[in-house]
Amino acid sequence: MKRIVKPKKSTSIVFGFCCVLIVIVLLLSSAKNLSSNSIAQNTKRNLDYPIVGTNQTKFYDNSAEINTQTVGDDFYGQNANYPKNTPKYKDNGDGTVTDLVTSLMWQQSPDTNGDGKITARDKMTYKEAVAGAASFNLGGYTDWRFPTIKEQYSLIVFSGVDPSGYKGSTLDGLKSFIDTDYFKFAYGDTNDGERIIDSQYASSTMYVDGELLFGVNFADGRIKGYGLKMPFGPGDKTFFVTYVRGNKNYGINKFNDNGDGTISDKATGLMWMQNDNQEGVLWQEALNYAENYEFAGYSDWRLPNVKELQSIVDYSRSPNTSDSAAIDPIFNCSEIVNEAGQKDYPFYWSSTTHSNWSTVMNGRNASYVSFGRAMGYMDGKWMDVHGAGAQRSDPKIGNPKDWPKGHGPQGDAQRINNYVRLVRDIK
Repeated sequence: MKRIVKPKKSTSIVFGFCCVLIVIVLLLSSAKNLSSNSIAQNTKRNLDYPIVGTNQTKFYDNSAEINTQTVGDDFYGQNANYPKNTPKYKDNGDGTVTDLVTSLMWQQSPDTNGDGKITARDKMTYKEAVAGAASFNLGGYTDWRFPTIKEQYSLIVFSGVDPSGYKGSTLDGLKSFIDTDYFKFAYGDTNDGERIIDSQYASSTMYVDGELLFGVNFADGRIKGYGLKMPFGPGDKTFFVTYVRGNKNYGINKFNDNGDGTISDKATGLMWMQNDNQEGVLWQEALNYAENYEFAGYSDWRLPNVKELQSIVDYSRSPNTSDSAAIDPIFNCSEIVNEAGQKDYPFYWSSTTHSNWSTVMNGRNASYVSFGRAMGYMDGKWMDVHGAGAQRSDPKIGNPKDWPKGHGPQGDAQRINNYVRLVRDIK
C-alpha cells in the first residue's frame, strides 16, 4: 500500500485520472450538444421536406406579449413552446444563400436590375418570372427555377411584425418576415405609389380555381392569391422574384395512413390526426385542446405552427375544382357553410401569433391556413378573394358578427372560431 502512494507515482496517477475525467467531460458535453442540436439537424437533413421553424420566440395571450408560458399556464402550447427547426443559413458570398435546413439555395436579393437598390423597378410580371428562370445565371449555377409556394414559404419567419395601418414617418420600428441578416429586403416603394406592405414575392404556384398567383408577402407575413392584372389600372401586376435551386423534392409530401386515425408524412417527419376537431373554437381553446389530447397511444399532440400546417396544403385541389378541401383526400375535413352560403371547408388555427406593430395589441391575431375558400367581401358580395391554401390571421377572441363585411381592403372574413388539426413529431 505504501508503494502505491509514493509521491511520484501518485502524481502520475492523479494526472492520468484528471486527463480521463477531462476526456469524459468533453465527450459528455459533445454528446449533449449533439443530442440537442446536431442530431436534430441531421435527422431533418435526412428528410426531403424538413419544415423550417418560424423563429417565433415571444409569448402572447389574446392581445399582447406576456411572460414565458410553462406547462399548466393558460397559454401554454403556443409556437414559442415548440421552437422546432431553428432557421439556419449560409451566405455564400456570391449573391446566393444556402438554407442549411432545407438544402435549398436562394438568390439573395430581388434586385434584378443590379443597381444596388430594391425598388418597384425590380419587380416582374408572372410571365417575366417564368421566362427569366430559364436564362438565370448566378454563383456559377444555371439550374435555377421559379420557386413553388411551399419553397417560397420556407423562408418566412414570424419574428416579423405586420405593418398594416402603420402611420410612422420611418420604417425603423418595423421588422420584416424574412431574415434580413442573410436576405436583401425592401418594403413597398412608396416613391412609386406603392404601399409599404407591397413586398409580395411571386411563386410558380397558380390557384387551380381562377387566375390567381400564390405569393408570400414578407412585409405583412401572409400567403395570398394575387390577380395577374393590376387591380386599379392597366397592365400586369408585378412581384419581387427570387429563384431557387437544389432539393427538387422539397414540398412533396409522402403520406401514409397508419390505420389508427393518424397520418404520417415521411417527407416532413410529422404525424397528423386524420380527423379535425369538428368544430370552430377560439385560439386559447385550441391550445388547451391540443395539450390535453390523447389518441392512438400518444399524448404529445400539439397545435401545429403555421409552417407545419401549410405543409399539408394540396394546391392542386379546391372546393370548386375537386369538390374538396385543399388537402390530400387521405385526410378527413369537416364541411362548413361559408359567408356566401356555399358548402365549404374551414380555416385551421396554428399555434403562431401574427404580431403587428402596435405596442398595445401586438398579439391580438393568430395565423391560420384556409383549406377552403379564403373569403372576402368585395363589390357588394362575398367571394373567394385569396384562394384555398391562403395563410392569413384572425382575432383570437371576439364575435364574428362584429365584422359583417369582413376586415381590410378586401373584406377578409373574420371567423375567430376556427378548426383544429393536431400534429406530433415522429420519434
